[in-house]
Amino acid sequence: MVDICTTKGDNMSKKGGKKVLGIVGSPHLEGNTDRLVAAVLKGAEEAGAETEKIILNTLEISPCQACNTCHKTGRCVQEDDMLTVLDKMERSHVWVLGTPVYWWGPSAQFKAFLDRWYGVDRAVFKDKSAVIVITLGGSESYAKYTVGILTSVLPYLNIEHIGTVLAPGGIPGTPHILEKAFHVGLESIERR
Repeated sequence: MVDICTTKGDNMSKKGGKKVLGIVGSPHLEGNTDRLVAAVLKGAEEAGAETEKIILNTLEISPCQACNTCHKTGRCVQEDDMLTVLDKMERSHVWVLGTPVYWWGPSAQFKAFLDRWYGVDRAVFKDKSAVIVITLGGSESYAKYTVGILTSVLPYLNIEHIGTVLAPGGIPGTPHILEKAFHVGLESIERR
């Protein structure tokens, strides 16, 4: 396992200790997805939340092996960084789930992370909310399957879907998108 790459906002919560966890599924540090997730976190900080960001590409998260051991023992057989990520998720109130679109789906890093939710104790998802952040090189239509996966998973697990920020063409193609992401971050705390 590797050290978890995290960054933390320095603004402690004025809203009852709300914590927001940004999860970046792009392999590009400081790329479009990373920057959009950071903008959402900045908005949440402005509203008084404590924030943290993790970069999945810096972690060792193995794909689900579909062995179903988790359903028998309550724990995944894989001893990797997913255990630390799940701990951070459980201690957070809002998740900012960020991925680029690769071949109409989420990145491999994000998909491996998401597939590992299969065996997670449902208590991790209790009373959570999520913002979806998706970057893509083409038009919004290229994101429909990635959006569909996430907007289906969230209600299935009783996670409140706060909003979706799409960046077709990346940030350079839609410069106003950083402002939108910031406002979604503000709303993620102000509405709770």
